[in-house]
This record gives sequence, structure tokens and C-alpha cells, in this order.
Amino acid sequence: MKLDPFYLIVDSAAWIERLVPLGVRLVQLRIKTVYQAGLRTEIRKAKALCAEQQCQLIVNDHWRLAIEEGCDFVHLGQDDLQTADLLAIRAAGLRLGLSTHDDIELETAMAAGPDYIALGPIYPTILKKIKWAPQGLERIREWKHRVAPIPLVAIGGLNPDRLNGVFAADADSAAVVTDITLNADPEARTREWIKKTERWR
Repeated sequence: MKLDPFYLIVDSAAWIERLVPLGVRLVQLRIKTVYQAGLRTEIRKAKALCAEQQCQLIVNDHWRLAIEEGCDFVHLGQDDLQTADLLAIRAAGLRLGLSTHDDIELETAMAAGPDYIALGPIYPTILKKIKWAPQGLERIREWKHRVAPIPLVAIGGLNPDRLNGVFAADADSAAVVTDITLNADPEARTREWIKKTERWR
């Protein structure tokens, strides 16, 4: 399986409606604070928008709703992996991405048979408080050697100026959240990411 090198992560269908038409081909809907009914509405809208734009949607965490809404890709963190029904996920035909931060998490993730592995944070990140220090570029190379041929997604503190190093270290895709969503001009920044990752597409 090949992932697009530009992996956008947003927290609402409104962001998808705003940015995906610019040429985004891979987006994760990562919602942490919406109640169940609102989640379903957001996932349903995101799925329809992505279908219109030929963009791959990945639903973060909410694997039951992803199954019920007929989505085809889900991403889980390590905590969610512990309680997820992997048999149900696979039976529904969903592909699976998993987050990792250290050796134990990588072993746990690989045992689940994922379709891709994410490693982070590569650089310091303001997205959320986490206990792991920045992984650095060498860890990308090490992780890729260990997970190949499964795609490896780098995440955490990335921006267009850091992409050459990330891909030179053998990442398959670069995930971004705040560099775009907190930018003064998210549309322009999205176009910059698309242009910068074109060579790896």
C-alpha cells in the first residue's frame, strides 16, 4: 500500500471542506471533544466530502462509528488499540494505522498487523503534551528498517523546511496538524505542503 506523502490531520469536517479541495489526497479526521451524535455527523460529512474530492479519509480513534458509517480506514493510538476489536475492524474491511513512540509500542503495533505505522514526535510539538522526547531523523530510518514494507508516517513538529530531511530518512508520509491549522493563511500553507511533497508522490 502507498500513502500520499502529505498527510493532513484536522479536527472537523469544516476543515476538510476548506482544505481538501486544494488538492489534499490524504486526511485524518481527529476529533477529541464532540459527543457521539456530533461525531457521527462529522464523520458522515467528512466521508462525503472526501469521496467528492478523491481524497482518502482516515478516521481517528472512533472505529465503531467508522464501521457503521462505511469508512475504509481508521487510525488508533496505543490506548485505543488496547480496547479495539481488531477482528471487527478487519471483518469490516477497514485498513488500520497505528501510532508508536518507543520500542514496546512498535512491537505491540506490529503484532496487530497494521497497514501503516506512525512515529512521533520527530521534532518538538505543541499539539499535545506527551512524555516522549523528539525522536529525530535517525529514528525514522531505524523505524523504517524495522517496519518495511509497511509505510511509515512521520509526525510531530513538521513544516515544509523539514520535509527534505524527513523523506531522506525514508519516511513514506509526513503528517501535519498545527503548521497548517494555526497558520495565518491555512490555504496558502496547504498549497505549500502539496507543492513541497510533490516529488515524493
